[in-house]
Amino acid sequence: RTDCRCTLAQGSKYFIQRCQLLTFQRYSSSQMAWSSSTASASRDQGLVIPDDWPGYELDLFTFPHHYTEDLECVFIPHGIIMDRTERLAKDIMNDIGDNYITVLCVLKGGYKFCADLVEHIKNLSRNSDKFISMRVDFVKVKSYCNDQSMEKIQIIGGEELSKLTGKNVLIVEDIVGTGRTMRSLLSHIKQFKPKMLKVVSLLVKRTQEGHGYRPDYAGFEIPDIFVVGYALDYNEYFRDLNHICIISEKAKAKYKV
Repeated sequence: RTDCRCTLAQGSKYFIQRCQLLTFQRYSSSQMAWSSSTASASRDQGLVIPDDWPGYELDLFTFPHHYTEDLECVFIPHGIIMDRTERLAKDIMNDIGDNYITVLCVLKGGYKFCADLVEHIKNLSRNSDKFISMRVDFVKVKSYCNDQSMEKIQIIGGEELSKLTGKNVLIVEDIVGTGRTMRSLLSHIKQFKPKMLKVVSLLVKRTQEGHGYRPDYAGFEIPDIFVVGYALDYNEYFRDLNHICIISEKAKAKYKV
């Protein structure tokens, strides 16, 4: 198990250096030029967090006291999440500004990310030549039991999706793992013939079972680990954490259903 021993200053510097190094290595190995097309390709990849990223010590941050024994480390601090979300809002504004869009928030894990993203887009719209007029709707998708993906994906609230016909739709998701859940949701929504359909996900997980799906916009690419916080849950626990954290094995057993 990874030991979380970075100080805040050391951790921040290490975080950036490791992400830059990994990105450089990936591009070098495929002999890709540093060009505008490369930059565009890296945007939907998100900020890559390497497999050996140790996170931050818990005592550097505040979090609900009742989770003290349940977390291994703070993996992505709330401030970094907010900065990255603001950048995603800017990318979305640049791409699909001057449009009326329906923001479809995937519950429950996406509600905090969606609220912050929408607020950033609104702020940019007020101070830009472009505008985005938004209405927000919700769909609930259940695809996990404990820390395992379920075979059957449940889509709740699908009876309202008929309203998306002819609309510009931006799906806001908390995390994409294998891509199976998002592919199922996209297939379901496409039946209603939206005019435009794009996906933004806060996290994209590197998994061996991945089906090659990538969202249009991604906040962070993370290792194949189970994370909680910032509305991501483990059996409905940990949604009240501001930071994204790694759950301990002890906590998985404690809250298992």
